[in-house]
Amino acid sequence: MTRIIQWVLVGWFLMLAVWMFLSPMTWYQITPGVKEMGPFNMHFVMDLGLVFFASAAAMAYGLYRQDKTAIVCGAFWPVLHAIFHIFIWFQRGVPFDLIAFSNLFGIQLPAWAALFLAFKHPTRRVQHA
Repeated sequence: MTRIIQWVLVGWFLMLAVWMFLSPMTWYQITPGVKEMGPFNMHFVMDLGLVFFASAAAMAYGLYRQDKTAIVCGAFWPVLHAIFHIFIWFQRGVPFDLIAFSNLFGIQLPAWAALFLAFKHPTRRVQHA
């Protein structure tokens, strides 16, 4: 079951990557709270899409190769992003609104689940010749 959840998280990060890279303005307009952070910057949104792609790719590689280190590395960006959003939430006065709700389910839970499951992933024994 853990691997299935990890693959779902890879899919989530990949979906974000594709959406942010191929349709940055739509992502900017639809995602709750993003417009409140400042004016649209296509370069910035597309860069973030590429970072999410790198995370998804690292996690997928790690799951395919049973490489715990790659899975942890793939989960690292989403967790840093989640920490930043916790900081933003506190700056907003800890409101429980649509922005906080989308942050919880779209950023926090996927990020922390990815990291938790990455560390839970069994370590493959490498035999040296």
